[in-house]
Amino acid sequence: MATPGASVRLKRLRQRFGINAPRLAIRTYVAWYWRALASITILSVSLALAAWIYDAGRRIAGFQSNESIREIQSLRNHLMELDAELTKLRSLAGSGESSLQIERATQKQLSLQAKALEAENAILKEDLAFFEGLMPTSEAGDEVGARIDHLRIEPSGVLGEYRYRMLVVNNAGRQAREIKGALQILVKVQQGGKDVMIILPSATEPNPQRFRFEIKHFHRLEGVFSVPSEVVVKEVEARFLQDSIVRARQSVNL
Repeated sequence: MATPGASVRLKRLRQRFGINAPRLAIRTYVAWYWRALASITILSVSLALAAWIYDAGRRIAGFQSNESIREIQSLRNHLMELDAELTKLRSLAGSGESSLQIERATQKQLSLQAKALEAENAILKEDLAFFEGLMPTSEAGDEVGARIDHLRIEPSGVLGEYRYRMLVVNNAGRQAREIKGALQILVKVQQGGKDVMIILPSATEPNPQRFRFEIKHFHRLEGVFSVPSEVVVKEVEARFLQDSIVRARQSVNL
């Protein structure tokens, strides 16, 4: 019969070497530096594979680095060309605008010169007609008298104010003697539906001497007269008076 101590030892042997014994793993011993080298190799391969996969994905998606750089450079070059073209067009537009302004200024100046020449031509025609009228005719002889020529009545730009201009000519010819007279202006206006005659100078004229003058051959008269702003001027008649007697007259309708 076995003793208790022997039973315990037998039980322990069964637990270690029997069916219920713990498994035994046999491993090959590898030095630590070989294990480190293998880890580094695997890590390098993984990184290279990851980089290749990343680069392949960029190529597939169109994000190739070199191609992107070339595309960016191409876009920059195209942008520079567009900037140069824009600068050139702006320069041409500026020169064109300057030429247009010069042309407009020249055209305006020519228009003003044309108007000035037209006005000068009209004055020359008027002076020519005037001097032709000064030449004595065989019918006039040495008859003493005067006449009014080239009566002009124009608005002065001020409401109710008109400018007059005329020539008073002595018909006596070369043997003309100086004669004295006065100017009288009759203005026919319409006021309140009625025709009214305004005589200038009026009795209240502050300076009646401006309507008196002396002539030997001819005398140019210019001045302004005023009428009420609410009236409509229909006709103006200029008269040359000697001793309150009408010696010459001329009228114009407005």
